[in-house]
Amino acid sequence: MELIPAIDLKDGKCVRLRQGRMDDDTVFSDDPVAVASDWVAKGARRLHLVDLNGAFAGEPVNGEIVKAIAARHPELPIQIGGGIRTPEIIEAYLAAGVQWVIIGTKAVTDPDFVTEMCKRFPGHIIVGLDAINGKVATDGWANVTDVDVIELAKRFEHDGVSAIVYTDIARDGMLQGVNVDATERLAQSMSIPVIASGGITNLDDVRNLCAVAASGISGAITGRAIYEGTLDFAAGQMLADQLSDRA
Repeated sequence: MELIPAIDLKDGKCVRLRQGRMDDDTVFSDDPVAVASDWVAKGARRLHLVDLNGAFAGEPVNGEIVKAIAARHPELPIQIGGGIRTPEIIEAYLAAGVQWVIIGTKAVTDPDFVTEMCKRFPGHIIVGLDAINGKVATDGWANVTDVDVIELAKRFEHDGVSAIVYTDIARDGMLQGVNVDATERLAQSMSIPVIASGGITNLDDVRNLCAVAASGISGAITGRAIYEGTLDFAAGQMLADQLSDRA
């Protein structure tokens, strides 16, 4: 199981939100490109970027920073979410060296868009499903729908998406531990990989996710914990590797 550092972009800075609230952010750096390089130096095998402004605007706002990170580290797989709602945006990111684009709100409001993008850009589409109490949220988590997250995820299973990024909003940025049960249920319900997001606090959370990784959990995104130091990224990846070897 991969540990994936998160770089959340707001107003050109690297930040973390609490429960997705744009007015409750912590700025960790004014130089996201340098932050990316730091995680690469510490052994990151993939980066998870989010254009927070873009998620609310419905189009990229911090796209140039994303492209700069991709240019600095052409060898590193990068996934980007936030404001990806047209094929032109996807094409531009892929041309810049991004490996995967994450479709979030558009996947909920227009599921056929995911189907078409998987055909047009095979192997490069991930769907991001953010949920609270099992219900999908959209528009940068501003709106909670009545859509069941497992039912919607299964809708995309046959479209050819590369993975589902599942974020538990109630846990995200709160350092309260991962919702292992909900993540495992989602992974067990389908054959495509699930990447867990939200709530990772320490090595125990890594250990708990690894214990159920065989259900289909291929990675775990971590943000606030590695920025605030409750989780040492290198130690966490080493533990994940060790537990995977034993499995």
